[in-house]
Amino acid sequence: MTLEEFLEEWNSPSATVLVHTSGSTGEPKPMLVEKSRMEASARITCRFLGLKPGSTALLCLPLDYIAGKMMVVRALTFGLKLQAIEPKGMPVWQGRVDLAAMVPLQVYNLLKDEDGRRRLMQTDHLLIGGGPVDDALAHELAAFPNHVWSTYGMTETLSHIALRRLNGPEATEWYTPLEGVSVSLNSDDCLVVNAPAVCPVPLVTNDIAQLRDGTFRILGRRDNVVCSGGMKIQIEEVERLLRPHLAIPFMITKAQDKKLGEQVVLLAEDENAEADSLLALCRQVLPKYYVPRSVVAVSRLPMTATGKPARKEAERIARGATAPRDKSPEPPQSPLL
Repeated sequence: MTLEEFLEEWNSPSATVLVHTSGSTGEPKPMLVEKSRMEASARITCRFLGLKPGSTALLCLPLDYIAGKMMVVRALTFGLKLQAIEPKGMPVWQGRVDLAAMVPLQVYNLLKDEDGRRRLMQTDHLLIGGGPVDDALAHELAAFPNHVWSTYGMTETLSHIALRRLNGPEATEWYTPLEGVSVSLNSDDCLVVNAPAVCPVPLVTNDIAQLRDGTFRILGRRDNVVCSGGMKIQIEEVERLLRPHLAIPFMITKAQDKKLGEQVVLLAEDENAEADSLLALCRQVLPKYYVPRSVVAVSRLPMTATGKPARKEAERIARGATAPRDKSPEPPQSPLL
């Protein structure tokens, strides 16, 4: 969708706008959202960040998804000056901006480029969302000037409903909900978001979380748990522990296992990857029950259009690669059996 097409839809008599979910856990789904709620979300974000009419905003995300649409709505609702550029992996823009929103891949690419790093450092508020901010990226940004934020939200909440600082003395692992937003946990320890200004009913997420004094942190998604031999293994935690040690792009997923129920599988974006070497490294840095039983080499890791890991597609690849033959070594017995 082009900016002109979105503005035409926004200025139409309809009270709603069509958006699509990102598809990180399945097929993208269409949703109709109320323009008034999008405007409320825009005001909440701009007030939290202390933006003023005339502040500059950068649009470098696709307008097919909520993050791009909301940047335009913030500009329209709060009187921001919008600089719209082509949404690509290495965005290029002119001058200082007060607000920019990017996915982690864009930030990674800019950090590797001298001019890109300079432009990032001249951005007053940099919002990073659409995927996890790993330890390496957080470390790169820790000493940045101005404000760098990791966002928490989804299409159903009309972009983010909470932010956490990644840089400076206020850096933290804990998200602070925005104005009018409260959170709780259900019986499965999944986060429940109550944001009546942007979402008409409380939203039960699939994110396993911890709460502390009104703030929260995310441990991983409920559907990203591998139930292996009675052990519940959080996929994101395995990825976090492996990330400092693996130089190649990778993803952790799962497949069925005759004895354990499910097994941990490592997808490696390297068709020449040596499974034995990768498994040996995993045994050195991971707890015993986190070690993958299988390694699947792929030419490209499955990702969504917004740059998130396509978890369901990763599972499909792992099932197809491991189902016909399972010659991995005998696993250790689970202490819970």
